[in-house]
Amino acid sequence: MNRPWKLSAFVVAGFVATTLSITSVSAEEEAEDTEQDVEETEEDSEEADEDSDEDSEDESEARLFAIPDAEEDLLTLPRLIPDRFTYDSGVNIEYPEDGVRGIFSTAHSAGGQKFSELVDFVDSTDLNAMVIDVKDDDGFITFETDSEDERVQENSRDVITDVEGMMDTLEESQIYPIARVVVFKDTILGKQEPELSFTEGGNVWTNPGGSAFVNPFSEEVWEYNVEVARQAAEAGFKEIQFDYVRFPEGFGSRDDSLNYTEGKYADSDMDRYEKRIAAVTDFVEYAREELREYGVKVSVDIFGVAAMYDEPNIGQSFAAISENVDVISSMPYPSHWGEGSLPGIRYPDLEPYNVMDYYSQVENEVLEELDNPPVSRPWLQDFTASYLPDGQWTSYDAPEIEAQIKALYDNNIYEFLLWNAGNNYTPGVDYKLGLDIEIAGAELMEDDEEMPEEDSEDESDEDDSEDE
Repeated sequence: MNRPWKLSAFVVAGFVATTLSITSVSAEEEAEDTEQDVEETEEDSEEADEDSDEDSEDESEARLFAIPDAEEDLLTLPRLIPDRFTYDSGVNIEYPEDGVRGIFSTAHSAGGQKFSELVDFVDSTDLNAMVIDVKDDDGFITFETDSEDERVQENSRDVITDVEGMMDTLEESQIYPIARVVVFKDTILGKQEPELSFTEGGNVWTNPGGSAFVNPFSEEVWEYNVEVARQAAEAGFKEIQFDYVRFPEGFGSRDDSLNYTEGKYADSDMDRYEKRIAAVTDFVEYAREELREYGVKVSVDIFGVAAMYDEPNIGQSFAAISENVDVISSMPYPSHWGEGSLPGIRYPDLEPYNVMDYYSQVENEVLEELDNPPVSRPWLQDFTASYLPDGQWTSYDAPEIEAQIKALYDNNIYEFLLWNAGNNYTPGVDYKLGLDIEIAGAELMEDDEEMPEEDSEDESDEDDSEDE
């Protein structure tokens, strides 16, 4: 996976020209050149006018190279040197022109026999993207990398045994690859290094499901997860999707009993809630900046309810996070809303269109207030929530999935992802609903030309992500 850093054409030209023309420029040489030019013209004034627009090569050279002082001997140096280069993974997959419509794949599916089945499914539909676990819910990195980071090396597993072959297949079908990186839910790292986690009574604290979280205040944790993201970018993934970008659910009711550090936020004048929001938001901003040189998009999964009001206990501000990502992926699954929690909707799982329609309106209002809103790409429910009480759930088949999609389209949201923890997706769904979508991905496509919740969980078909 060692591939070169890519230089744009003008930079290559600049460096080549510099190498070939490291010359000493003196006042005498300039005078001689000027006299020779004048002799070739009839009048000095005419010659000056002709020189000003003689040919485009001279103009380009003037823009490209700094003009040395006539009194000094200087090297001819390029003026247009970029502040960073762009890494070229060698994987050529474009951002879908009509927007991303994708599915989720576990690493076991992506690295096993099911992968070809998922590729065939995407190829046979109007879907065009795949979200693949690169760092899973336990904290394991799912393929061997070239990273020199000791933590990355220790926690890597050869689940996806042939990542280059996987990328070749995705490239052949032009399936847009998104790397899912679970950030602060990390049982492996938390137990390896309790000082990076939350402890209680001398032991690493775990939630009722037995999962540990690492500390969002820790910049070591930030750096570790960004290094994982770098490895995904070098492997050819075109987007990094950060999941579990938050403190543990219910953190506000137990933080006084937990031992942890606040890092650089310890001496801040912010209250405890503001500190949490700052830490989570700062991580996202840091990650996006660190990954900019790889040319990848950055997206974040977030609780759907966060669009309605901030979740200070877990550090999520929908608006603040949205300002620092290319794509925001909320998870407003109908099954995840409580009875009567949405206006006019008693049992949300029974009303997929109304739930998604209401949510989309709320989210649009929030994003419209931002100076630089991201692309909205919600997760949709492609599973049956039979764990809900009788009478409060329904089977999710093609009509229920299409109802969610229609609600998005009715609110001018043209990107989405489908969640099914077992990666068993409903056949026969019309993902475009007969619409000719032409501009859905325009914003991110333009970014590329210029250079570029709910948390997902892998347990079962029915138990997809955390309850809201």
